[in-house]
Amino acid sequence: MRLGVAIDYSDDFLTAVAEVRDYERAGAGLIAVSEAYSFDAVSRLGYLAAVTSTVALTSAILPIYSRTPTLLAMTAAGLDDLSGGRFELGLGSSGAQVIEGFHGVPFSAPLGRLRETVEICRSVWRREPLVHEGRFSPVPLPAGQGTGLGKPLKLINKPVRARIPISLAALTPKAVAQAAEIADGWFPVFYHPGKAAAAWGDALAEGRAMRSAELGPLDVIVGLPLYVGDDAERMLDPHRRRTALYLGGMGARGANFYNDLAVRYGYADEATRVQELYLAGETEAAVAALPEDLVRSTALIGTAEEVRRGLDALRASGVTTVLTQPVAPTAEGRLASFEAAIGLAA
Repeated sequence: MRLGVAIDYSDDFLTAVAEVRDYERAGAGLIAVSEAYSFDAVSRLGYLAAVTSTVALTSAILPIYSRTPTLLAMTAAGLDDLSGGRFELGLGSSGAQVIEGFHGVPFSAPLGRLRETVEICRSVWRREPLVHEGRFSPVPLPAGQGTGLGKPLKLINKPVRARIPISLAALTPKAVAQAAEIADGWFPVFYHPGKAAAAWGDALAEGRAMRSAELGPLDVIVGLPLYVGDDAERMLDPHRRRTALYLGGMGARGANFYNDLAVRYGYADEATRVQELYLAGETEAAVAALPEDLVRSTALIGTAEEVRRGLDALRASGVTTVLTQPVAPTAEGRLASFEAAIGLAA
């Protein structure tokens, strides 16, 4: 099981860079850079490519609506070149609030657009003259939609690799089935190792049944906050509040995928109550109403033995990459937790 570290979009990046070097020396297998409506992840990944030498780098995630599929392919090939073949392209749809509210682009047909983006990226990396007769991203643009002067072109540069790994963020059953079918990796969120099979087992089986053998096994990439020590209750508080925000305040009533996930985990009554309280402005009550098992099982926070059990549960459930988010208040503490996790996962 590969262990890595996620760099949050709100982090002080230049401070985080020094920590990334320490994580690389400690044996990190992957460094992820996130992007929401923040500074872009690509510039940061390019910087990390220059100051690291062995660790893989990934975007977690780049939204597909704010860049064309061809630009995503060009960007991934460029980052793979800068890093000497260490880049993994993490893609997702994001959500309507960000895509329409920040980018001003209609949020429509996310599954179809993701599929076509994956197809176009792989074609570009193979340096084929790009011809894609898709519904959402036709290339070249048909005459009826433009001047008619477009012609098939292929990437000028030769990529380091003709197959850069692509991982897809997916939460709903249909999206998870598609990720298991066409992607190299899958990014779930609020992953509960004891309940993941109930939430996603059928979807994963459906996707894997249609999966090409050329793709190899699906890399299941799970992000969790990490702290190894005796101050677990205090360290759990930010995760607890984030969980309440996502279950209660993300999207509208009836249109919250995170709340739907909690329902599939078996917490229907609690999920409804958390959302009711959060939307009513009773944030503290919403936090208190969270199922304790959900909070603790979606984090690696506790004593060394508790974190070991958490890592064992993740591995047993099929997780192949753990992206930790160290939460100790100091750089030294964050590194110590990560080094402890490396040892506990061995």
